[in-house]
Amino acid sequence: MKRLVIVIFLIYFYETSNAQINEIGLFVGGTNYVGDVGKTNYIDPNELAFGIIYKWNKSVRHSFRFSYMQGKIKGNDASSSVPSRYKRNFSFTNSVKEISAGIEFNFFSFDLHQFDMQYTPYVFTGINYFWHTNFETKDFKTEKDFNPQQAVSIPIILGFKARVTNALVIGIEAGARYTFSDNIDGSNSSNDKYKDIRFGNLNSNDWYMFTGATITYTFGENPCFCPN
Repeated sequence: MKRLVIVIFLIYFYETSNAQINEIGLFVGGTNYVGDVGKTNYIDPNELAFGIIYKWNKSVRHSFRFSYMQGKIKGNDASSSVPSRYKRNFSFTNSVKEISAGIEFNFFSFDLHQFDMQYTPYVFTGINYFWHTNFETKDFKTEKDFNPQQAVSIPIILGFKARVTNALVIGIEAGARYTFSDNIDGSNSSNDKYKDIRFGNLNSNDWYMFTGATITYTFGENPCFCPN
């Protein structure tokens, strides 16, 4: 049993030590919001978003990923197919800025030290810390701005990436963020002064999405015995 554990450890160490490489690059795409206002489509980018991504490829199967992203989100009951929302006719515009850390898992081996074509679907999750404007609604057509609000969200990202040159990787991804906030849209103010005009599902938190493309530049020395 002891020998088996040692063998497994050595295999894991060999795999990780031969695949450590860095990536840094950009995300460009769009955002959309899912909550108590407007459409209920989960993937419906309607505002520009951008960000910076860094990855440390710990092995051919997983990497530690860190990012900063920002974009506007909006909701408009006038574009909703839900009759009660359409009749309510509420709208809002907000901005989101987030920092994220987590693990990206590759479904296929993704070895950036090999010269042949590399591609794989991937999934990412972790934790986000984000800022948004705090709304306190005075009526169903006007929002009142207060200081920026901080909250936490859980990202769930699905994507596909491929290496197009020895140093460049491109990808596409769609990522949902489940937030621990129900007031991105101004529907559920924490101020008891406005408790009588709270609306929507007060027991369900808001979501927002980032959907787009990534391009990253790879760098870092190849380990020993790898082609230069």
